[in-house]
Amino acid sequence: MNQSVQDSMLSETDLFQVRSLIEERSGMVFDHSRARFFTNRVREYLEVKGLARASELMRRIKASNADYDEFLERVLTQETSFFRYPAIFQALEQRVLPEVQARKFWTNPRRIRVWSAGCSTGEEPYSIAISICQALEGAETWDARVLATDISRNALSIASSGRYLRRELTYMGLDRLERYFERCGGEYVVRPRIRQMVEFAPLNLAQMVYMGRFDCIFCMNVLIYFSESLRANLIRRFVEYLEPGGYLFLGHAESVAKACVELEPIVVGDSLIYRKPLIRTDAGANQ
Repeated sequence: MNQSVQDSMLSETDLFQVRSLIEERSGMVFDHSRARFFTNRVREYLEVKGLARASELMRRIKASNADYDEFLERVLTQETSFFRYPAIFQALEQRVLPEVQARKFWTNPRRIRVWSAGCSTGEEPYSIAISICQALEGAETWDARVLATDISRNALSIASSGRYLRRELTYMGLDRLERYFERCGGEYVVRPRIRQMVEFAPLNLAQMVYMGRFDCIFCMNVLIYFSESLRANLIRRFVEYLEPGGYLFLGHAESVAKACVELEPIVVGDSLIYRKPLIRTDAGANQ
């Protein structure tokens, strides 16, 4: 299909209706900065599905949740890998987890909870679980759990299988690869010890319910899809769910500046992370 024919399928009205439907259902906003990206993804989907016009796409995704989910996956960037941001995981292993361990060492049971919000196909939560095993002394004596959520059920299905190709393990050192994965033909399978630490669940962050309390929350390169007001609201909810002294991990292009929350920015090596105070500093804390 030539470019001029493709362009004729995508009027501004059609694109606006598709964007509006996504925002209504998921809270995700494709603004002018991502207009070309969005248009290209819609065009690709039309071609793959053999649809003549965007109006046919609208009818299909309104009528079928399965078709809507499939389309949403097409327009979302699912680019991820194990230990994708080495500096972040270095901060987790060398600063955050030892601090959590020291604070909770004498609790019974010893429990640590981490939430990977927007986990995609599982590389991030499995990386977190591996970091926990690496960083905590006597990790087997801890009740360590990683909650991994995503809006895409297909991505969660891939994540739950725990099966990856070697090229998807680019940042994985050989020692960790051998320790935490089993080779199965041309794939590498996450070992049971790590898989049992991670619980996968579908979740639309725009319709978030109470998830419990966490020592760490990862929400990296997810907030960029939301409106400014929804981003601020989500950050406030994250702070509410963090344990005192807990940490929030965001992507490089994401900030808590406009959320008006009490979080301490901390630079660890080449990464910026945010810490919830152990003791509130407002006047009501001493009452």
